[in-house]
Amino acid sequence: MANYSENSIDSKRRFTFKKEERLTSKKVIDKLFSEGDSFLAFPLKVVFFETPLSSKYPVQVAFSVGKRNFKLAVHRNKIKRKMREAYRLKKFQLYDILDDKQVAVFFLFIGKEIPDYKLVNSAMEKAIKKMITEISSDK
Repeated sequence: MANYSENSIDSKRRFTFKKEERLTSKKVIDKLFSEGDSFLAFPLKVVFFETPLSSKYPVQVAFSVGKRNFKLAVHRNKIKRKMREAYRLKKFQLYDILDDKQVAVFFLFIGKEIPDYKLVNSAMEKAIKKMITEISSDK
């Protein structure tokens, strides 16, 4: 086994989703829904807003699944796990275009039935690409 030092691994390219990357601030979430831009990448609705964040990460993100369509918490949690996993693997496409900007993002699942991972992954990829084009056009 190779012995890796902290400097030899590009720590920016590790596919992790840390606690600091989660959007938890009530004030930022309220501002996000009142002033943010939104679009659909079915079965995801994406709301995002460029704002200064209290984190060293360029993006803070939250995930939600409606209780109206999924009564059991087990099903809501399963969908959120799939969304987080898809985001975790695709987030660096978004990180690469954000120079000194910080963005708050909220992913809402609006589908009516439990999706497979493939559907969530393709929707997340479309959502991130669309977010990149909208953020780049604001420059």
